[in-house]
Amino acid sequence: MIANMIDHTALKPDTPKKAIETLCEEAKANGFYSVCVNPTWVAYAAELLKGTDVDVCTVIGFPLGASTSEVKAFETEDAINNGATEIDMVLNVGKLKSGEIEAVKDDIQAVVDATKGQALVKVIIETCLLSDEEKVTACELAVAAGANYVKTSTGFSTGGATIEDIALMRKTVGPNIGVKASGGVRDAKTAQAMVKAGASRIGASASVAIVNGEESQSDY
Repeated sequence: MIANMIDHTALKPDTPKKAIETLCEEAKANGFYSVCVNPTWVAYAAELLKGTDVDVCTVIGFPLGASTSEVKAFETEDAINNGATEIDMVLNVGKLKSGEIEAVKDDIQAVVDATKGQALVKVIIETCLLSDEEKVTACELAVAAGANYVKTSTGFSTGGATIEDIALMRKTVGPNIGVKASGGVRDAKTAQAMVKAGASRIGASASVAIVNGEESQSDY
């Protein structure tokens, strides 16, 4: 069942507290793997989901990836202290495009180290901004830095997940690293196609529509 592969997501800046309550209720009712919320809502989501099997995921350096490594590490520690068990960090795209490969790896490593093994790390590479060669490099750096997953998109840039990108990412990281498809996954057919291409997790705000076989116009 695809429900237990879904990170049920609410990341828009105007997301109110009531929407976080709904998100958590939907996650419990449908058996979603996690809820993915902005750091300000982590403690509240963790409180609402206490005693359930639903994890709390949050985003770090979001959505641009341009924070310093020190800030990303602090955000990570704070999120874990508030109850997050999964960390989706945005790779430093500008540094990658500048050829500063070691700086990008160190940036990911800073977040991995900050978890102290208490949370999974997914690296958002923002595929819509990268060439195929850069996508491969980003995935290789994420693996080298000890991340658990690579992820396509923030959902806040110029494009989202594609079948081609998922296949490329899976080919690059191999079978033992997770691949998360996020951005524009709005229905069951698309979600299933992503899984077939190699995705092991789906990030979506249209999660309920996906499991009900419907289609949503949600952006993420």
